[in-house]
Amino acid sequence: MCAAALEDYCGSIFWNASYLEREDPDLPVCVEQTVLVWIPLGFLWLCAPRHLMTLFQKTKVNRKHLSKLYVCKQLVVSLLFLTAIAGLGVTLGEDFGPNRDSSSTVKNAGVFYANPVLYAVTWILVLLCQAGVRRRKETVDSATLFCFWFLLVLCDIFPFQTLLREALREGKVSDVPRFCLFYISFGLEFIAFILSAVADIPPELKERVKKNPEAGAPFWSRITFHWLNSMTVKGYKKPLVQEDMWELNREDSTPYIHQHFQHFMKSELSKARIRFQHKLKKKGVEGRDKAQDEAIQNGLSNGLGKGVSHDVLIMEEKGKKEDEKKKKKKDKKEEEENYPNSWLISTIYKTFKGLLIESAFFKLIQDLLTFVSPQLLKLMISFTEDKSDYAWRGYLYAVLLLVTALLQTVVLQQYFQRCFVLGMKVRTALMAAVYKKALVVSNDTRKEATVGETVNLMSADAQRFNDVTNFIHLLWSCPLQIIISIVFLWLELGPSVLAGLGVMILMVPVNGFLATKARNIQVMNMKYKDQRLKIMNEILNGIKILKLYAWEPSFQTQVEDIRGEELKVMRKFAYLSSVSTFIFSCAPALVSLVTFGVYVGVSPDNVLTAEKAFTSISLFNILRFPLAMLPMLIAAMVQTAVSRKRIEKFLSGEDLQSDAVRHDPSFSSAVTISDGSFAWEKEAEPLLKNVSLDIKPGRLVAVVGAVGSGKSSLMSALLGEMHNTKGFVNILGSLAFVPQQAWIQNATLKDNILFGSPDEETRFQKVIDSCALTPDLELLPGGVQTEIGEKGINLSGGQKQRVSLARAAYSEADIYLLDDPLSAVDSHVGKHLFEKVIGPNGILKDKTRILVTHGVSFLPYVDEIVVLVDGQISEIGSYDSLRASRGAFSEFLDTYAKEQSNQNQSESGNYTTFLTEYKFLKLLYGSGHSFCYTEERKQHSSQPATGHNRKTFVRLRLNSSIKKPRDGEEIKKGQKLIEKEAMETGQVKFSVYLQYLRALGWGYTSVAFLVYFIQNAAFVGQNLWLSDWTNDADDYKNITYPNWKRDQRVGVFGALGVAQGVFVFLGTLILANASISASRVLHSRLLRNMLRVPMVFFDTTPIGRVVNRFAKDIFTIDETIPQTFRSWIMCLLGVLGTLVGICLATPIFAIVLIPLGLIYYFVQRFYIATSRQLRRLDSVSRSPIYSHFGETVSGLSVIRAYGHQERFLKHNEITIDENLKSVYPWIVSNRWLAIRLETIGNMVVFFSALFAVISRDTLESGLVGMSISYALNITQTLNWLVRMNSELENNIVAVERVSEYSEIENEAKWITDSRPPDTWPEEGRLQFEDYKVRYRPGLDLVLHGITCDINSTEKIGIVGRTGAGKSSLTNCLFRIIEAAEGRILIDGIDIAEIGLHDLRNHLTIIPQDPVLFSGTLRMNLDPFERVSDEEIWKVLELSHLKDYVAGLQEGLQHEVAEGGENLSVGQRQLLCLARALLRKSRILILDEATAAVDLETDDLIQKTIRKEFSHCTVLTIAHRLHSIMDSSRVMVLDAGKIVEFDSPRNLLEKQGHFYAMAKDAGITEQHIPIPAETIVEQSSAL
Repeated sequence: MCAAALEDYCGSIFWNASYLEREDPDLPVCVEQTVLVWIPLGFLWLCAPRHLMTLFQKTKVNRKHLSKLYVCKQLVVSLLFLTAIAGLGVTLGEDFGPNRDSSSTVKNAGVFYANPVLYAVTWILVLLCQAGVRRRKETVDSATLFCFWFLLVLCDIFPFQTLLREALREGKVSDVPRFCLFYISFGLEFIAFILSAVADIPPELKERVKKNPEAGAPFWSRITFHWLNSMTVKGYKKPLVQEDMWELNREDSTPYIHQHFQHFMKSELSKARIRFQHKLKKKGVEGRDKAQDEAIQNGLSNGLGKGVSHDVLIMEEKGKKEDEKKKKKKDKKEEEENYPNSWLISTIYKTFKGLLIESAFFKLIQDLLTFVSPQLLKLMISFTEDKSDYAWRGYLYAVLLLVTALLQTVVLQQYFQRCFVLGMKVRTALMAAVYKKALVVSNDTRKEATVGETVNLMSADAQRFNDVTNFIHLLWSCPLQIIISIVFLWLELGPSVLAGLGVMILMVPVNGFLATKARNIQVMNMKYKDQRLKIMNEILNGIKILKLYAWEPSFQTQVEDIRGEELKVMRKFAYLSSVSTFIFSCAPALVSLVTFGVYVGVSPDNVLTAEKAFTSISLFNILRFPLAMLPMLIAAMVQTAVSRKRIEKFLSGEDLQSDAVRHDPSFSSAVTISDGSFAWEKEAEPLLKNVSLDIKPGRLVAVVGAVGSGKSSLMSALLGEMHNTKGFVNILGSLAFVPQQAWIQNATLKDNILFGSPDEETRFQKVIDSCALTPDLELLPGGVQTEIGEKGINLSGGQKQRVSLARAAYSEADIYLLDDPLSAVDSHVGKHLFEKVIGPNGILKDKTRILVTHGVSFLPYVDEIVVLVDGQISEIGSYDSLRASRGAFSEFLDTYAKEQSNQNQSESGNYTTFLTEYKFLKLLYGSGHSFCYTEERKQHSSQPATGHNRKTFVRLRLNSSIKKPRDGEEIKKGQKLIEKEAMETGQVKFSVYLQYLRALGWGYTSVAFLVYFIQNAAFVGQNLWLSDWTNDADDYKNITYPNWKRDQRVGVFGALGVAQGVFVFLGTLILANASISASRVLHSRLLRNMLRVPMVFFDTTPIGRVVNRFAKDIFTIDETIPQTFRSWIMCLLGVLGTLVGICLATPIFAIVLIPLGLIYYFVQRFYIATSRQLRRLDSVSRSPIYSHFGETVSGLSVIRAYGHQERFLKHNEITIDENLKSVYPWIVSNRWLAIRLETIGNMVVFFSALFAVISRDTLESGLVGMSISYALNITQTLNWLVRMNSELENNIVAVERVSEYSEIENEAKWITDSRPPDTWPEEGRLQFEDYKVRYRPGLDLVLHGITCDINSTEKIGIVGRTGAGKSSLTNCLFRIIEAAEGRILIDGIDIAEIGLHDLRNHLTIIPQDPVLFSGTLRMNLDPFERVSDEEIWKVLELSHLKDYVAGLQEGLQHEVAEGGENLSVGQRQLLCLARALLRKSRILILDEATAAVDLETDDLIQKTIRKEFSHCTVLTIAHRLHSIMDSSRVMVLDAGKIVEFDSPRNLLEKQGHFYAMAKDAGITEQHIPIPAETIVEQSSAL
């Protein structure tokens, strides 16, 4: 019916099968005139409305400018319109023209009228569409028009060849006008197609396209990722750097994503909060009764007397624990839902709906296309079996295979691209949301998570979401693929498929079981890793102490023991994974074996044909992927669920009370607190109770009180950081805040002070001068542009505090909250700051200032004093009125004033500030600067020049006379504190691979390679056997299939399959063992070397960098490299096996291999170079995100006080964007690679099919099936091979980095052949002979020829200005620095002759900073366990710690926290004393602790030392002159030379250097105690 109507319309036959049943097939003309015309035109008409819409909308796009390209396009279409009109004219002319044949009544068929009209209308439409595209904003081309032209040209190819063949056959052209018109219009269409592929970039886009080529990429370039070429070429020529990264698209940028996410999050979260409230209401009723019972219980358990025997307690504990377990389960459940939950997923879905739906669409198409290839393969095999079939069918199948594969590639890559970008966006959205939340989060929520955990939310948890969203569509796609595969397999093999399927399903629980086992092992592994890193961290932090005490071996064994355990666990894991690999690699062989076995065994009629076998195998191959992925995906989903809960909990936490502080301008006071009570947490007891305070503008108010009386809390309350339980706070004007512990950003010194305010030079200078920072700037190598490390690492405590104060002073706020800023600085610097900044004549004199202070000396100068006692204000008033009232304040004054005057006496000169700071700088910048000192003594003419009022600044000038760098100048090398870590670039050297192979062991490696090779041979053999088996179908066509033959076929096939599994298993085991031994070797080499590296290395290398070697790089060597290496070997051999297989089937294929191989090589070289650098840039640009976040969290109160949240948010967005700039191209580069490689793979399929068609007469169908099913599998493997190649290159860098640190030069040997006697040194006599030393070769000398003799049991005090060489002297005794010339003798033995450990074990030092390690107390005193417990208790008694330790539950086994955090500083110092007492050596060096200890502990230490070390030679480096006034002799050092050396009394009489220092410290002769020896002599004389 329909066909008849069409035949009327065309005037010719519509369809006849005979057209195709011949050697040269063709389509009937009627089909060409109708169907092939309607397809492209229909497509255009469907898509046109979208373009026409834009013509009727108002746009802001400037379209006066007509580009040449646009004019050409319109011109070509206009010409096409003319051809259509001409076509209509020809037909009209023939039917109604003057030349028509009047005798014939036959008119032209309807199609000759309809088609020109259709075309004419279409061309008008196209003209309008092109105009519409031009009006669209930021559009460079149209995908629909491109597809339309493509379809049109494609469909016109058929009439093109029909007309041509007809003309050639008949030798003439029958219908000249139409013939000419068709070819003219075909040419024009082709030109239009080419033009539509060129981007028409409007002028306003030109700038953006330069920064981001994607914005100007036409459609075909977008689907093939061609626009990335310029970056890959650049990356190949030279390593990419951050500056080469392109701008992001607007919709990929953080602000855009964040804004959208926040929009949906608000509504979803508020819904969740409402749900949560309902739930609480329900629970509230039940919970009340329960709470009362619990309260009674708790009251009882806590009330247990101390007299209860231990056993009873243990019994109770046991019972409790069991109850707790039950309760825990219940609580856990409740705990889990203790916040508004299940809103995050819906928010993510709503935010990224578009991308999700698009990618799902692509995934669906791709899944369906996957199943086309096996069907084509089936047709192909039946074609080769039937030799009488027309050849063109074979070619058609080959082309169809290629087309399907290409389509599949394009669609798959689009799907992946969208999924990965989606993952990236989800990660970005979560990171930005967490950051934003952290800025406003309340203290309750903050307490629940540490800084580390919060940073983890950003790094680990957001990354988890990223990983899962990449593969989220597999949730529905895997089941879909499984169902379709089973349906097709059923059609092939009938019910016997179920057998194979059963095997596959059985694999799933086995895999699941292995996975849970593996997860438990991983948890163990992480535990050991954490332990090892914790110890490593401590070793590196306390490396100097380890060296001074010669304790390295003890710690080395500790680390090695943990490492041993870790490797044991790793070996278990490796064995487990080899089992799962075995199962996974056996699976396909087993499945096909069972299926084919059952199939041929069920009935004798079932004979395995090539068609069935190879179609089934390619279907089984498709099945493998979803079956393997599903369990992995589910495991990942479970992990992500944990992350989801954590993120939800954090993001739905409470914000700070926004109304905690009012800003009501009607108040006259600057600060008002009206009957306020404040608590840190909502439910907690208020810390500040009933506080009322009224501060008028411009006043200076001091807040004083004992420790813990709530001074800092008062500051927090004013900042609105605390919960306001009653009353209110009102503040007029802006705030500036100086916290007790200065918060310093990782930025330049100037940026730290400006803190986002505009830069005004004069104001800046004024602030710097007032805050006493000018001398420091001269010390710092870059002046104000010096980069300050994280947490202000390269500033001393005092400098940090002054920078913090300068930041406040510069901000020009109205109200200043100063939380004890003067505690960290020395008294005279404190005085300077008070005078110049805070006090009545300072630069802040007109502002309102609230100063928390302990410094009694400042109180007389303040306007008002607030006294806090236990969180309440006890009195307010001026200094005099409070003194007179004789209240709490005057008591406080009396106790403090005494101490203060004592302290002021004992400050040796006013050098102390610069002392620590100078040392610090010398360590950091110790390179080529020689320091010279100029002392400026400014004498105030009005005041007498006593030690107190004379200001003495030690000015340290760097010889390289530093000018302030002008803006244009680059910061010179050396001003950066620590040089940037070398980032590896370019190709990894081959020697690194060799190094790793050597660590694996050559024997292992070669055996593994051989085993894998045999496995591959078995794989090829199995398939050859199968193709031979399928040929039985022809041999036994009409005879019954013999049973022996069947059993033989199945048996050999099965045996070869199992052999593959066994060999893979063996190979994996061998490699696992090898890689574990490699891990052991590389780690112990690194550890051994790190402990033997000289101290200089640690002074110039940040600890993080070394820890990174032990953490990240060792992890890579342990886990990533072995896996990658294994996959790489298997992929490589797999690809080779496949190619060999195809060449065996069709030898002619070898010709194509060479060009394909070359293309492949170049593509992967380009890709690896670029991808490797992009990965590196990604990790380099990722750390700033986390460090900025960590910094923000630790400085929250400061940021909030200044109101800079927005600025920090912006900064965070910029930082994340910088990272995305390298993540996005990396994602695209993977697609760029995949699309090119898969195209190569598709060519392999095409050629293997093509050659099979060409040589089909000589080929058996089994071989054809084998070679094509092989080829279909190769695309994935090729892709993997390059991935693995690049992964291997990226990861092998870890070996390079570890070996770099394993080869650093060592210090001298620990033990040499010439060993001193065990009792050495017996007398403790020291001789320096012309001793000279420098810190590093090429630097100036620090000690210039020291010569002196120190007798046995002498007590020597060493003094000198900062940098005189006091500490260098002790470093030389321990050979931390080696002599340049001269020597030191101890009891006549030259210390340079003996081993370092022999030397260091026989000397004792009590260092300035007490360093403890985590472990037991006993381990901290005696790591080698050389002494008995009695001795230890004895020492503890001497160092006044016995009572404390005896009071601890575990006694000597008490666990010391990391860095001794759970002991007070005083206790730590006493422990160090105990260490020294245990060592019983004859020489003791005391590096006097300055600020660490209170006066009491100091006294204890001094007494013990005098008593217990009376028989030793003691050298004391003094910071307070008081402590050495009772020495036998004092050595005065200056600029590395001894300038005076005599008893203190003689030195004072001499009135030289020592006298000047003593005078500064206010010490006169009457302060000199009579030396102990004299007293002893006198008493014995009596």
